[in-house]
Amino acid sequence: LRVERCAIMRGSHRKGVEERGEAISRCARIAGDVKTITRFCVFKILRSLMAFAKLVQEGVQSFADAFDKLLGAVARKRAKMLGNKLDRQHINLPTDLDRAVKTALEDWRSHGKVRQLWAGDARLWTNADEAKWVGWLTIVEEEANRLKELKRISEDIRSQRFTHAVLLGMGGSSLGPEVLAQTFGIQKGSPELLVLDSTDPAQVRTVEAKADPAKTLFIVSSKSGSTLEPNVLKDYFFDRTKAKVGDRAASHFVAITDPGSSLEKEGERDGFRHIAHGKPSIGGRYSVLSEFGMVPASVMGLDLDELMATTMLMVHACGAHVPPADNPGIALGVALGEAAKAGRDKLTIIASKGIADFGAWLEQLVAESTGKHGKGIVPVDLEPLGDAATYGRDRVFVYLRLATKPSRAQDTAVLTLEKAGHPVVSISVEEVYSLAQEFFRWEIATAVAGSIIGINPFNQPDVEASKVETRKLTTEYEGKGKLPFEVPFFEASGIQFFADEKNVAAIHGGLNVAAVLKRHLCRLSAGDYFALLGYIPMNAENERALQTIRHAVRDRKKVATVLGFGPRFLHSTGQAYKGGPNSGVFLQITCDDAKDLPIPGQKYTFGVVKAAQACGDFAVLAERGRRALRVHLRRNLKSALGTLSKAARKAVA
Repeated sequence: LRVERCAIMRGSHRKGVEERGEAISRCARIAGDVKTITRFCVFKILRSLMAFAKLVQEGVQSFADAFDKLLGAVARKRAKMLGNKLDRQHINLPTDLDRAVKTALEDWRSHGKVRQLWAGDARLWTNADEAKWVGWLTIVEEEANRLKELKRISEDIRSQRFTHAVLLGMGGSSLGPEVLAQTFGIQKGSPELLVLDSTDPAQVRTVEAKADPAKTLFIVSSKSGSTLEPNVLKDYFFDRTKAKVGDRAASHFVAITDPGSSLEKEGERDGFRHIAHGKPSIGGRYSVLSEFGMVPASVMGLDLDELMATTMLMVHACGAHVPPADNPGIALGVALGEAAKAGRDKLTIIASKGIADFGAWLEQLVAESTGKHGKGIVPVDLEPLGDAATYGRDRVFVYLRLATKPSRAQDTAVLTLEKAGHPVVSISVEEVYSLAQEFFRWEIATAVAGSIIGINPFNQPDVEASKVETRKLTTEYEGKGKLPFEVPFFEASGIQFFADEKNVAAIHGGLNVAAVLKRHLCRLSAGDYFALLGYIPMNAENERALQTIRHAVRDRKKVATVLGFGPRFLHSTGQAYKGGPNSGVFLQITCDDAKDLPIPGQKYTFGVVKAAQACGDFAVLAERGRRALRVHLRRNLKSALGTLSKAARKAVA
């Protein structure tokens, strides 16, 4: 180019015009060639870099794949060496669902999502505040380091010779301890643990009749310290205890709450015997392995060393280093999430008699965690077993089998379900202490299912809606001395029917109780579920009456059925009923209380609180467009339930 530039300069004279023109042409050609060569070289360099990057990526992926295979082999070897010490799990799925689950498991493996989960990466869910609520992942190890403190509480309580310990709580604060109380029973030398999670006056009186306040320890359990039910129950029993033991009443009380809560301040002011602190980064329904479960466990005299040791086996089995396919919690969660996306969103729980109460805890964990934004999994607990033809294609079954006391009838029924092509998850629980492993397995699985479904598994937006409505009604009662007057749209045989305008329009026209129920139940179709919401005393007799209705509807309508007693289900499955899929048909049952109870320092009574909770619950169901009907039983409850049960069976005949 320099030579040609000289030729151009020489061509500046007239005699060199031709030479100048030729030089300019040659210069342009050379410049074009240089540009072409440069582009070619850049292209070659970029292609080489891309090939190198791909080679590096493939190398890293190849290493990761090989390492995952090694970790999987280690996990399988570990599980084999542990044998029955680790609860075994078998997932049997139809071909199409099995294919989807395998694809999802590979996605979790290749993208390192198990490590994301353990890191609390909010992007795994909705990228909201999920990272603030994963303290339950490490709580077992933390509690194992606090065993001396928990044992001191146990020794102190034993030394006082309390005959009973009554836990006053709701939802996550009560359901875990209830599982422990129902599963393990009374431990020698320790008080019997009773759980009260209701404002029903009859249930409050039943507990009071069992537990003499002078010989009873009361455990007030509330994460926020501001939950209505534990607070009014605390006020009631503190007043009763003070009447028996005077100024020593506070020594009969223990509080479990988050640091800085109003309950902590009240406990310090009154001089409670112990104040145990929860971990703020753990939501209520994930708290059973924290102080909210371990303090009651220590009070009732359980072997905490064994409880923690057996739980740690499942913690390690579900660890960040275990690939998804070999990780029991991850594999279960992926299966449940993919099943829900495929329309199999009714998780039906079958459990051995010795661990049957686990279903009540599992109901809350799954329903409150996944049931929101029109999505979710509806847990079905204590539904009577039917033959395979009874169930639709919206079911997934989980069988929690206690190896030491299995049921041959359940074994046969579950095998029949598998052969019929229903998805079945079978979990062998070796002995009762192994049940602690299931708490952690299901917490992992629920968090994973939430990721698959696409929701935040740690919030409960629709639970608060019912609380707001209840507060409005109790405030109105304090001001006016009565709740709003309601007019039934139909009444017969001492049974009144209530509904909002939209539901009345769909139901109205029946000439008797059975006819009204028939019009309501005719709104059930395939894929729906029927929910019985009983704001009546929770006892064996009433449960049998409601189960009769439930069984009749399940068999005739071929739909899933659920049963809950209020107000306790408001802090549990109530979230899914209001925020989950709009596939429920609801029958709320209320009654006149035979005898009410006053609440110290309040104008309203326990009966008023329960009525306000029922009205608030129904108002939110109606506001969310749910198919809901309220039945109020005015006469003798036993007789009225019999009439209702007979009418319901006739309605579906």
